[in-house]
Order: sequence, then structure tokens, then C-alpha cells
Amino acid sequence: MEKTLKRYFPFFILPTLAAFIIGFVVPFVMGLWLSFTEFTTVSDATFVGFKNFVRAFADETFLNALGFTALFAVTSLILINVIAFALAMLLTQKLKGTNICRTIFFMPNLIGGIVLGYIWQLILNGILARFDLVLTLHARYGFWGLIILTCWQQIGYMMIIYIAGLQTIPGDLKEAAGIDGANGRQMLFRITIPMMMPSITICTFLSVTNGFKLFDQNLALTNGEPAQATEMLALNIFNTFYARVGFEGVGQAKAVLFFIMVVCLGLIQLRITRGREVQQ
Repeated sequence: MEKTLKRYFPFFILPTLAAFIIGFVVPFVMGLWLSFTEFTTVSDATFVGFKNFVRAFADETFLNALGFTALFAVTSLILINVIAFALAMLLTQKLKGTNICRTIFFMPNLIGGIVLGYIWQLILNGILARFDLVLTLHARYGFWGLIILTCWQQIGYMMIIYIAGLQTIPGDLKEAAGIDGANGRQMLFRITIPMMMPSITICTFLSVTNGFKLFDQNLALTNGEPAQATEMLALNIFNTFYARVGFEGVGQAKAVLFFIMVVCLGLIQLRITRGREVQQ
């Protein structure tokens, strides 16, 4: 059996490998090259060195989008994980209807970002209209609108991961802690959270990367209004590349910087949380 697998292994791996190279590696390498050029099409690229990166950092809209995205990512990271963890704790208790509640909380994650954006735009503008306001009147309305939308979409997914983590904690450990006189707070911070660190690692990683990569919801809910004050990094890159003539290279340079930032943040977060896993 092992000899057969080795013999036919290339036939199974080659199609996937070819698709990965064509669909990811080649475009990625071309994107890196184009970030150092001025171009309108791939065939007329002219090398300009780091000019595009200098122009990217000189672009106020990019720096504003970076600040707005960072604030959004931190806020959504905290809210999503705290609420998801609390719901997971609640829905792992011996209560009636917990399975139905899990399904209901998870369902928003199945809806596409564009659809969610337009749905919440109608809901939030309907509420704000009672106070003679609209979502795009001020950046703070758009910010909290995006926070509400993102939390509503992602909390259920993170909750499922936390529930899976809670169910792996041995019951004997909790019983022993109870016998030793540990109260609820001590059990939470000394037993539950340390044992949940693998789940926390996954959820915080997804929250951080999703927060920085958010595009569909931003486009549909506010489209960066008012005056690009609620424009996040992904939308700023899109608008630079497609809506500004002669800025294709700058848009590509922003995309490369965006990729580096997300990768670095993800690796830092993984190192911090996995370090906690090892210590525990």
C-alpha cells in the first residue's frame, strides 16, 4: 500500500501544486515586481525603484486609513473575543436550548460581507434617521457601525472555537480545584483561561488578521465616507489602484506594505499567545 501511494503521489500533488503556483506564487511575485514600477498594464512596466513606496507614505489618505484600521482592529479584537468567550462559557452550561442558540449565533458568519454591509446600512440608517442623522455624517458613526457589523458576523464563529476549547478541559481538574476551595474567579483565571490558550491563540489570530483585511463590509456600509474618514487599508488600496489615474504602482506598493504589516502582526501575535501556551 505504501509503495502504491509513493508511486501515484505525484499524480495527486501536481494538479494542486500547479494551481497554487499559477494562482498564488506567480501573481505574488509579479505584484512584488510591479510595486517597483510605473505601469498601466503589466506589459509596459518601467522600473522606478522605491519611488512608489515613498509616494505611498506621503499619501495622507493611506496614513489615515492605517490609523483607522489599527483602531478598528484593536477594538474589534477585544469585543469579539470577550463576548465570544462569555457566550461560550454560557452555552457550555447545562441549560435548555443551548444547541439552538449556538446555531443562531453562528448563522451570521454564513452571510457574505457585501450583503451584510447593505443590510446593516439599512438598519443603522433607519435607527439614525429618527435622530436626523445618517451613517456617513461623521466618522464615529461609521466606525461603530463597522464594529457592530463585524462583531455580529464573527462572534458566533469565535464562540464555536471557544466552545470546542472548553469541552477539552478535563472535568476532574475542575472538581479537584473545587475540592481545594477555588472560587469561580480563581477557576476562571487559574484553570479555564490557561487551558484555553490554544483556542485563544486561534481566535486572536483570526480577529487581528480579519480586522486588518476587512474590505467588503467597509465598501458596502460606508464606502469610506465621509471624505474617506472611514476608509480602511484594503479599501484605500483598491481606490488607489482603480480610481486614481497614474497611481497603479503606488497602489501595488501599498498592497505590498499591507501584506508585510499583516504578516508581521500575525507572527507577533502568534509568538505572544503561543508563548503563553508553553508557559502553561
